[in-house]
Amino acid sequence: MISEREKFELGFFKAGNSSNYYVGIWYKKVFSNPPTIVWVANRETPVSDIFQSELKIINGNLVLLNESKFQIWSTNVTTTSTSSIAVLLDDGNLVLRDRSNLVESVIWQSFDHPTHTWLPGAKFGYDNRTKKSQRLTSWRSNEDPGVGLFSLELNRSSNEYLSKWNGSQQYWTTGIWNGKSFDLLPEMRLNYLFNFSYHMNENESYVIYFVYDPSIITRFVMDVSGQVQQLAWMETGKDWNLLWSQPKTRCDVYALCGAFGICRQTRFQFCNCLTGFKPRSEIDWDQSDFSGGCVRKTDLQCGGNMEKADFVMIKADNPSPNNSMAVGSAGECRTICLNNCSCNAYTFVDNQCLLWDGDLLNFSEDNNSGKPVYVKVASKDLPYHKKSDWVIVGSIACGVFLAGLILVLIYRKKRFSVGKTTTEGSLVAFAYRDLKTATKNFSDKLGGGGFGSVFKGVLHDSSIVAVKKLESISQGEKQFRSEVSTMGIIQHVHLVRLRGFCAEGNNKLLVYDYMEKGSLDSHLFNEKQLLLNWKTRYQIALGTAKGLVYLHEKCRDCIIHCDIKPDNILLDADFQPKIADFGLAKLVGRDFSRVLTTTRGSIGYLAPEWISGVAITAKADVYSYGMMLFELVHGKRNIRHCEDSRSTFFPGLVANVLLEGGDIFSLLDTRLNREACVEEVTNICKVACWCIQDEAESRPAMSMVERILEGVSDVSMPPIPQIVTLFDENIQGDVVFFTDSPSNRCSLVRSSSSGGDSQSKSSSS
Repeated sequence: MISEREKFELGFFKAGNSSNYYVGIWYKKVFSNPPTIVWVANRETPVSDIFQSELKIINGNLVLLNESKFQIWSTNVTTTSTSSIAVLLDDGNLVLRDRSNLVESVIWQSFDHPTHTWLPGAKFGYDNRTKKSQRLTSWRSNEDPGVGLFSLELNRSSNEYLSKWNGSQQYWTTGIWNGKSFDLLPEMRLNYLFNFSYHMNENESYVIYFVYDPSIITRFVMDVSGQVQQLAWMETGKDWNLLWSQPKTRCDVYALCGAFGICRQTRFQFCNCLTGFKPRSEIDWDQSDFSGGCVRKTDLQCGGNMEKADFVMIKADNPSPNNSMAVGSAGECRTICLNNCSCNAYTFVDNQCLLWDGDLLNFSEDNNSGKPVYVKVASKDLPYHKKSDWVIVGSIACGVFLAGLILVLIYRKKRFSVGKTTTEGSLVAFAYRDLKTATKNFSDKLGGGGFGSVFKGVLHDSSIVAVKKLESISQGEKQFRSEVSTMGIIQHVHLVRLRGFCAEGNNKLLVYDYMEKGSLDSHLFNEKQLLLNWKTRYQIALGTAKGLVYLHEKCRDCIIHCDIKPDNILLDADFQPKIADFGLAKLVGRDFSRVLTTTRGSIGYLAPEWISGVAITAKADVYSYGMMLFELVHGKRNIRHCEDSRSTFFPGLVANVLLEGGDIFSLLDTRLNREACVEEVTNICKVACWCIQDEAESRPAMSMVERILEGVSDVSMPPIPQIVTLFDENIQGDVVFFTDSPSNRCSLVRSSSSGGDSQSKSSSS
């Protein structure tokens, strides 16, 4: 069945690789593979033979008969009509009508019975007359349209919509309606795309939305991830573009990874089993269905034959135990859990022994601020466990061989070792000759800047590192080691990890983790590199903000980076941002300011206080971050030179578009073909303008920036920064704030004498 204008289609579809078939509705003109399903009739009762199954009208109802001619689904309405007809409308609504009625009254419609998708024009709420509520329920997995664990429905007592796990555990709310949107769902304020409205009267309470532009194809979905998502079809890229999702992070979804699973937001595979556990169903996990959770690799038996148990520690975010008691020590708490067959984990806080009985649910890893929780596992399943019999036999059989091998290793280590001691924070103190060997005599240069050059190296264990050979370091070895040791204990998911150092005479080197995808500037400004889509750029902006929040507010002492720019934002294999070169300001000492203000590629990101001589605070990093945000949006350097020697200053264009309410997508990197979230682009532009305010106290703290990018806080319209109207006096020629195309043609708005920030490639590991 096809709608009149061929927008939607109804029929049998097959989910994934299974042999099950379902009756559903999908977009006719959206050429996605597999088809995008918006409604499913027989979610829990699939058919196996579509040639013998029938969808037909019987006794006024639309019914589905399987291959055995048993009724497995029905509209199930009470009607006396003998002339019912089923019609699929162009809005995706399947309607059962009484044809004998002059106005063809509606007997039943699919809009009243949504599955996982809410389409424009459909009411979503509660009907007081029928006492029925609409509920969005996720699929079981991407390949199983059965009823999943996550749902969204209206709470009639508070007039807010709640996301729940298993129909009971609330984990997110829209907040209450404030007349324009729900308090905790600011995305509804996309008034130029959608028109959301909430209605409440004695008969019904519901929210409804429409799309101003009928050519826009959009859908509101309760995803298998437990997130509520709004998506729009991008014809140019033949893909669905995520406009927004709530909760923002998947790990905020309750029990997303099932029993004994742990959610790691920074991992590509965000759901993992706890150490000592394995997926209950590998097939389900491969299909992103984590609801079954994990099971023990080795069962723990209570009683005399109990498998020897031990504990593994994880850092969990807001764990919720189900039992507690007052005890005197952590050791006593450990013993209580060890001797309790039903106890699966414990933690000791403020003389309280907190215990987890039964399944461990809703565990999210947070290595920075998480609480230590000790999970009970079989000793044999711990990474360091060795079977004693093997050790004994192996020791006897291989003793002589191992002794000889040790001698060989000692000899090789003297020649090729890459570090003999460790300092505070477990940093490796490398010998200069070893780093020289690892980098092949510093031959593979990754980049360079004012503080030294960076080289690629391979350690003896085959791990790849980035070795920074520092220049302008006048500190003695003792002071240098002390400063580096402090840097070594600073660890965060969005900071490049310092692995070690070398301090031999004038040779001062730092050894970092190697970042596979290189620096951000190489992707933004080099058209030969992989184009970063908007979602990735937004995550880079947010991740960098999180890293700066850690440096500014969560370290023992505030650490000011002083050189935030795309060159110093490195990307790992999953394009997660890592801030490089933190701590160099203190390490380099009094020469840092001189080097920084004369280094190619840094001057365009420096706050005015660097030039004026005012004391440098963390707000200097905020300014640099703001300048970098502009380049994330535009995909080009902020200062560009035109063919007629004039220069364009992109922040000026941004300020003008925001002030006049212009087309925000005109600011976007043209290579993205306008495929981005409008509200995210708008917010980033506003945040960037706030960050580059002339007075440091007018700039937001990075923690506020983080909250805005996460959608927790709103951002108001910023005042135009003075730098936009009084551009740097060193730029030579006319300054233009507008370009009329991606080409180099410029239209003059005002003139000034200033000069550009030169482009330089600097890889800072």
